[in-house]
Amino acid sequence: MVYKFVVLSDEDESFVREFEFLDSHTLMDFHTMLQDELEFDKSQLASFFLATDSWEKEEEFTLFDMGTGSSTMEVAVLEEIIFRKNQKLLYVFDFFNERGLFVEYTGEAPEIEGREYPACTNSKGVPPKQVVFGSSSRKLYNNIVIADDDEEDDEPDVDDIFLNSEDEDALPDFENIEGLNEEEE
Repeated sequence: MVYKFVVLSDEDESFVREFEFLDSHTLMDFHTMLQDELEFDKSQLASFFLATDSWEKEEEFTLFDMGTGSSTMEVAVLEEIIFRKNQKLLYVFDFFNERGLFVEYTGEAPEIEGREYPACTNSKGVPPKQVVFGSSSRKLYNNIVIADDDEEDDEPDVDDIFLNSEDEDALPDFENIEGLNEEEE
């Protein structure tokens, strides 16, 4: 059996991808297909989440075992996690900025002989950038103020503690190797 999915982005309404997978494919196959189709950097973390009808995250499926009790994409077979038409998944690809894609199961169809699966059957619009610097992540840090106190500190500077003039005279003369050897004896 072939499972059909539509993938949307809230960043660009013109972005649409439609995919067909065999019911025996895993979320890892889905992840790989998305990465290839969207030309994403495969070294970045990503997760799928089962989602409610209002897109709230439920069970997480990670790239590898994170030791948090979540399942991995590799063991999540589509026919075991997809239970109903219009079932929703979130594909989070930018954890720092909470960005992801909305994935919805749209139905099933018989397998077409000779077609390779998974397959992207519809591709419209420009995919979102995988990592965004300076958008929502920058907003978090705009209000940080680094104190620049011109007031005199009561604490001495490091130079005053370790390099005061009395100590400089007490240091051995390293240019004179003979003087150094005499001190060791």
